[in-house]
Amino acid sequence: MVVLRKGDYVWVDSSIGVPIGAKVRLSESGQLQLIDDEGKEHKIKKDASLKPMHPTSVNGVDDMIRLGDLNEAGLLRNLLIRHKEGIIYTYTGSILVAVNPYQLLPIYTPEQVQLYTDRRLGELPPHVFAIADSCFFNMRRNRKDQCCIISGESGAGKTESTKLILQFLAAVSGQRSWIEQQILEANPILEAFGNAKTVRNDNSSRFGKYIDIHFSKGGTIEGARIEQYLLEKSRVCRQAQEERNYHIFYYMLMGMPAEQKKILSLGSAVEYNYLFMGECTSCEGRDDIKEYAHFRSAMKILTFTENDSWEIHKLLAAILHLGNVNFEATVSNNLEGCDIPSSNNFNMASKLLEVDTKALDVSLTQRSFMTNREIVSKPLTSEQAVDGRDAFVKAIYGRLFIWIVEKINSAIYKPPSEDSNDIRRSIGLLDIFGFENFKHNSFEQLCINFANEQLQQFFVKHVFKLEQEEYSRENIVWTHIDYSDNQRTLDVLAIKSLNVLSLIDEESHFPKGTDTTLLNKLNQMHGKSNIYIPPKNSHDTMFGIQHFAGPVYYDSKGFLEKNRDALSLDVIQLVETSTNKLLKNVFHNELSVNEVKSRGNSKMIITPNNSLRQMTDSKKRVPTLSGQFRQSLDALMKTLTACQPYFIRCIKPNDFKKPMLFDRELCMRQLRYSGMMETIRIRKAGYPIRHTFQEFLDRYRVLLNSAVCDPKKESAKACSESICKNVFSAEDDWEIGKTKVFLKDFHDTMLELKRDKALNEKALVIQKVLRGYKHRKQFLKQRSAAVVVQKYWRGHKGRKLFRVVQLGFARLQATVRSRQIARQYELERRATLLLQTQIHGYLARKEWKRKRDAAILLQAHIRGLNARRAVDKMKRDAFLSLQERRAEELAALERQRKLEEVLQKKKEKEAAEQSEIITDQEMVDNIFGFLPSLVGGQEGQAPAGFEDLERKRTVLEEVDLDDAPMMEELPEEDYDDLDEYSFSKFASMYFQGAATPTHIRQRLRQPLLYHEDENDVLASLTVWWIILRFMGDLPEPKPQQAPRGRSAFADRSLQKDVASRQDRRLSHMVGLDQRVLRNRRSRKESSAQEEIPQNRKASTFTDLFSRSRKTSTMPEEVVLNRKTSSTPSETSKNRKPSTFTDLLTRNRKISTVPEEGMSNRKSARKPSVIQEEPEDDAEVAKPPTVQTISEEEEIMIAEGPTLDRPLTSLEKLHIIVGYAIVRRDLRDEIYCQICKQLQENGNRSSFFRGWVLLSLCLGIFPPTERFIKYLQSFIRLGPVGYAPYCAERLRRTVANGVRGEPPSWLELQATKNKKPMAISVTLMDGRTINVPVDSASTSKEVCQMLSQKMKLQDTFGFSLYVALYDKVWSLGSGHEHVMDAISQCEQEVKRKGGKEQHAPWRLYFRKEIFTPWHDCSQDSVSTDLIYRQVIRGLKYGEYQCEREEDVAELAAKHFFVQYGSDSSMENTESVVQDCVNSTLLESKSEAKWIQMVNTAHLQGPYINSKAKAAEVKAEVVDYARQKWPLFFSRFFEVVRHSGPSLPKNKFIVAINWTGITFLDERERKLLELSYPMVTGVNTMREGKSFGQSVCLLTLKGDFTLNAVMAADIVDVVALFLAGLTERSQYAVALQEINRQDDPTFLSFKKGELILLVKDDDFSPSGGWLKGQNERTGQKGAVPTDAILILPTLTKPTNEVLSLISLSPDQRKTIINNTLRGTATERVAPATLKEFSIEYFRPPTKDVNRQVISKNVAPERLWANSREPIRQPLLKRLLGNSELSHQACQAFTDILLLPDPSLF
Repeated sequence: MVVLRKGDYVWVDSSIGVPIGAKVRLSESGQLQLIDDEGKEHKIKKDASLKPMHPTSVNGVDDMIRLGDLNEAGLLRNLLIRHKEGIIYTYTGSILVAVNPYQLLPIYTPEQVQLYTDRRLGELPPHVFAIADSCFFNMRRNRKDQCCIISGESGAGKTESTKLILQFLAAVSGQRSWIEQQILEANPILEAFGNAKTVRNDNSSRFGKYIDIHFSKGGTIEGARIEQYLLEKSRVCRQAQEERNYHIFYYMLMGMPAEQKKILSLGSAVEYNYLFMGECTSCEGRDDIKEYAHFRSAMKILTFTENDSWEIHKLLAAILHLGNVNFEATVSNNLEGCDIPSSNNFNMASKLLEVDTKALDVSLTQRSFMTNREIVSKPLTSEQAVDGRDAFVKAIYGRLFIWIVEKINSAIYKPPSEDSNDIRRSIGLLDIFGFENFKHNSFEQLCINFANEQLQQFFVKHVFKLEQEEYSRENIVWTHIDYSDNQRTLDVLAIKSLNVLSLIDEESHFPKGTDTTLLNKLNQMHGKSNIYIPPKNSHDTMFGIQHFAGPVYYDSKGFLEKNRDALSLDVIQLVETSTNKLLKNVFHNELSVNEVKSRGNSKMIITPNNSLRQMTDSKKRVPTLSGQFRQSLDALMKTLTACQPYFIRCIKPNDFKKPMLFDRELCMRQLRYSGMMETIRIRKAGYPIRHTFQEFLDRYRVLLNSAVCDPKKESAKACSESICKNVFSAEDDWEIGKTKVFLKDFHDTMLELKRDKALNEKALVIQKVLRGYKHRKQFLKQRSAAVVVQKYWRGHKGRKLFRVVQLGFARLQATVRSRQIARQYELERRATLLLQTQIHGYLARKEWKRKRDAAILLQAHIRGLNARRAVDKMKRDAFLSLQERRAEELAALERQRKLEEVLQKKKEKEAAEQSEIITDQEMVDNIFGFLPSLVGGQEGQAPAGFEDLERKRTVLEEVDLDDAPMMEELPEEDYDDLDEYSFSKFASMYFQGAATPTHIRQRLRQPLLYHEDENDVLASLTVWWIILRFMGDLPEPKPQQAPRGRSAFADRSLQKDVASRQDRRLSHMVGLDQRVLRNRRSRKESSAQEEIPQNRKASTFTDLFSRSRKTSTMPEEVVLNRKTSSTPSETSKNRKPSTFTDLLTRNRKISTVPEEGMSNRKSARKPSVIQEEPEDDAEVAKPPTVQTISEEEEIMIAEGPTLDRPLTSLEKLHIIVGYAIVRRDLRDEIYCQICKQLQENGNRSSFFRGWVLLSLCLGIFPPTERFIKYLQSFIRLGPVGYAPYCAERLRRTVANGVRGEPPSWLELQATKNKKPMAISVTLMDGRTINVPVDSASTSKEVCQMLSQKMKLQDTFGFSLYVALYDKVWSLGSGHEHVMDAISQCEQEVKRKGGKEQHAPWRLYFRKEIFTPWHDCSQDSVSTDLIYRQVIRGLKYGEYQCEREEDVAELAAKHFFVQYGSDSSMENTESVVQDCVNSTLLESKSEAKWIQMVNTAHLQGPYINSKAKAAEVKAEVVDYARQKWPLFFSRFFEVVRHSGPSLPKNKFIVAINWTGITFLDERERKLLELSYPMVTGVNTMREGKSFGQSVCLLTLKGDFTLNAVMAADIVDVVALFLAGLTERSQYAVALQEINRQDDPTFLSFKKGELILLVKDDDFSPSGGWLKGQNERTGQKGAVPTDAILILPTLTKPTNEVLSLISLSPDQRKTIINNTLRGTATERVAPATLKEFSIEYFRPPTKDVNRQVISKNVAPERLWANSREPIRQPLLKRLLGNSELSHQACQAFTDILLLPDPSLF
């Protein structure tokens, strides 16, 4: 008898026949009583036999093999205890038992995945991840395919276990690729179409699936394939109570947008018969809307297109509508039939299926039969029609499900490689329907249970049969264990002849076969079997099968119909008529069979290979559903047999799906039929781990003690036994068989751990030996090297000491000898001086005496001659009278006059003869007679700061000017269609009055073309007069003092027209882009500033532009990008020289003010381009300009230039061209006048002069579109030498636009010879390249030509620079005309008194600006040019360093580039001369600089390293780019129109690679903006005369800036923003996204920094990017509309991130608070002048006033005036006559007010 104590555990009998555990405790009365595991109390009876509980069963164990109570009660209590503790997994050896918890447990996190990765089975508590890791590890170790069979009842958790294994394998494969995501996302789609809510399970899989995951040799997932088995199609039409249809229908109705549901005419689930049959439309714990969104996302990931998704929804909607179709019974011709009443559901179904309504009606209500001769139709009853409709619906859904599975496989399956070395392994996961036993079981349950019987037999065979057979074969001592074998059940169902499934198939093929005949055959064939349970009576349709899990009774009704699974011919024909592509696609097999049948009586079929075969008359049997299922199941079993299996047994704890509820009876039943008891017994007694001797020795060879057992001498069996004895203890249970080693599960884990430990120890020994050998070898090498170094060093020191001593003796000898020689020389010198003194005195006295005697003699003779002449004159005067002298004088004058007349006639006769025989070339030479024989250019003194380039100037390549092509070869004009564009035709259409298109020699009364502007009319007549004079058709007027009339007015008109060009001296300065030298203490005066030769005439065009300017109507504050005058002056001593001011001063347009006007001006510093704003109300003092000259001086005709005087050919040419440049409407007029004078011109001299004039004009300005065709037609008919030349000039001018300056002397010389020009461009390394140009060449073309010749790849930022004297400015690399700049230089030289044909201008090619992503390694040529530019800048002070050490460091790098590792003093001195500025050399001696540079060179890292010169150059360039970004900038003058307040309204915008900076005239930074702060930039046209405005949108406010170069600002900023955005890796979240449930998507908060990951997983064009949250470190997909990509290459500052996260109003508040109090200077108050620009009317054009007063200033409406006004000042009053009159009267009253001083 058992003695019980409090706290003991015993076994107590229970009602289910299995003992239950109970605990002994004291009752309230002090007696002992039992409390069982279910909480029930039991009294202890005296006769009760209580069995004590083994200690292992009290608290439970991880592996049930270790249970002491190895019985059903012990197993059941072990699972119960662990279930109560929330532990759902338990091992049975390597088999995992999983109990469904019906709740979410936190044991599937990524940390758990990491914990169970690469661990041995049994090391950690039981887990599904451990089984998955074991599959993965054994696949890679054994190189064998694995499979995991997950079995259990419906609702036991098989599907969830499958998903968990998939997630683990995807995580541990290590690739994290798109294919892994696709495999995981296949589950939501399959569950939506194949899972449904049943009574036992809310997510029951109504189909079976086998997922075969393919792995590469490295263990990464390459693909997968899914096989589906036996979808329960009947659920689409019928569901039991409290069950739902498939999830997809409810997903669609709840989650689809209302617009799409309206199109499909869908409502709620209760409206459809197919969805409300079970009276359950919702599922607790399942959100259909959220699941639908997940389903749509999964379809996109698995490459389902939007069209595919829409077509699937259409078929699903059609199924729902068909379910609502009703059938009304009818009787026709004594035959029962049915009709379909008209309904919206029926019409919508036919519309969605895209079939005819009538055809659908017929196919559902009639059935066609094929007879021998014809097709007979039979009406169907309403019940038959309902069955036919349901069959049609099931066929659609079933085939749609198969199509979806194939679509998924096409996305995730990758065919195996043909390479034999590429071996692919796989892991299969079998998730198939569990054993089912319902109240009503049909054909589907029979197939499902048959599949479970097969899997149970596979489990039994693997665990019991094969294992016990192998023990016997290997002579292992073994006690046979009885187990439950279901082989007899399989024999009855499918294996033996005339089995159940075969009888069902056979009966299905009989046309007259019914369910009753089937049941009779089953009773007849298997009625005596104890597996088959026959019906109770003849009327009963139920039969039973004794399954391994118990008997199941099946209703035979509907067996044959479900097994046939066939569609009627009417339905197939209906599908064939449908236009729905998806519907036809899913019925592809049926349609292809029907197509073959419909070919009639044809006996021949043509195969795809064009071969013929004879058709047999025998009908091929259509495969049944059970036959197909058996084939798929057989293939599955073959696959499982070829793999190493793992088993997971899922247990359902209760039927109510409640957590923490354990039904002992239900769980015991599942344990029994799963054979778990026998499994535990055989696993406990057996040896699951087996290795052959050789495999065991190969893997665990490291654990073998070779001293005990030598593998070379002993057999593999003996070695294996030695290893086991060495590793395992004597108590361990392991066996040695004939061919294998048999071990327990924990033995395998122990061996692996010890093997890893032994390998680590051996690896450490190998590393120790190799490292010792390596370091000993290195030590010996270093020691021998040290001995060699010591030997040479000691020798060097001895030789050095010897040289020092030798040098000392040599110096001593030299000193002694020099003193001796100096003493001797001094003595000889004194003697020589004494001798020279005596000789020089003697010779001087002798010479003086000789000269004195000669002078006395000369004086005597001259005095005598003068005396004799005086005496003769006195004698002659005494004889001649006064009348005689008068007559003599008259006669002499008459003779002189006659002689002059004869000479004059002779000259005129010779001139006339010469004019008749003059040639064409001589005529051209006469026209260009003012040109010298050789026109200069790029000669004379070099500009200041570039003398070194002039000294070492070397020509890189010479160009043959005759063969030189232009920069851009434009397509040739097609002249074939120009015949209809004759000049005469144009004249007849557009000429005014009676003007003819032929030559005349008289003045015009009106222009040839019509002009609206009166000034254009007057200018046209003036141009005609000048053209006649140029061509020689009118003589030149005689000089006169005061010419009046039209010519004087025309002259003044020209002056008025060109007044707006007054600031164009050295114009085209692109902002402040020029790069100039630093301040130099002394500047050499230019040679061109000498006095003007008195006998040289001034140029008319230059005079017009320099002396006769009118004041611009535009206020000076508005005239942007026009530089103020600058005069070279010394920097004030009281102020440090401004680097930026010097930059602006030396690159400014040359003033048009005479230099005398600047003499009285004194300034403490050089003037800035932007004048400083006044500190008070007073105006800024302005220098004297052209406008300040008194009108009395201007109106003096003798002082100003006029046209009514003799003009040279050059002056006439400049006047004609000047009118064309400033007046666009005159260009066609000028061309028409020239063409008119060339047509039918009989005077050869006039004719050729006209063609010369035409060719010159064609190089300056183009005609309009209206006249260009006519001009081309006229040119092609010109003289032989001029036609092609003029046509080419016209083509180039039209392509590149109008010029801004008259032709230069270089162009005139080229036009004279009709040859192209060549200019020399100097590079910063001293090379010079000759580039061919013409009159239309632009800076862009020149830069492109230079880049091609130098093979320059990184061309951005390189610009063409023009230098003259001490001024340098940039032409950029755009559309600026090069010859305009040269012409401006010539005009400037002439203004300063030099000769323009010898203007010393120079062209340079320099780096102007860097891109933010500049990379020196991309182009070595570009890096070398910039490097040379930086070195020159250091030398000439353009780039200055704050510390002398920086200069020495840069010089050391230049030392290495020039001379490598050589460190001689001569080379150091050369480097110092090349790099160190003269100012620095003066402040510190040259010797000290040489020492500093040499020391820096020797200590630099380049001498001993293998660095290349190109790398050092790149470092210097990067240093310059980082150090001096302002000097590599583009500058623009702007005026702030609106935006946040700044201390200045007029300032300079500097754009460089770091950002945008606002600077004032004193180079103070008003505002700095990095590119992440700039959110946008654009231009907008203003209504003012100064052009466009720039709208700069920033995080610190939106600025509107007025600028002439607005388009250039936008282009540069937009280019940098686009380039930075494309290369950026940083973005800011604009909104919050929380997708924690889906790891594919990245979750982040608003304002967080996102690091962009550039890879091929996502495409920005698709709206997605891959990013990493900086805060969390997580990665995932990011929608592009939820982030803002920052234009930066570095991490943005906190200021930028904080500003982006704020709203615009918050940013505005912060900016206002920041700017408050920062304005240190007073901003000039608004003036009436500024107000007038926007609100006053335009000044009136009084032509009479302009004629009377030459060069008078235009009307200044804002200034004081004593004249009444005729119009109001405000422009808004111009349209109101009444208010206009009152405003004018008010101004008159103000003028009439008396002087206040009188009161």
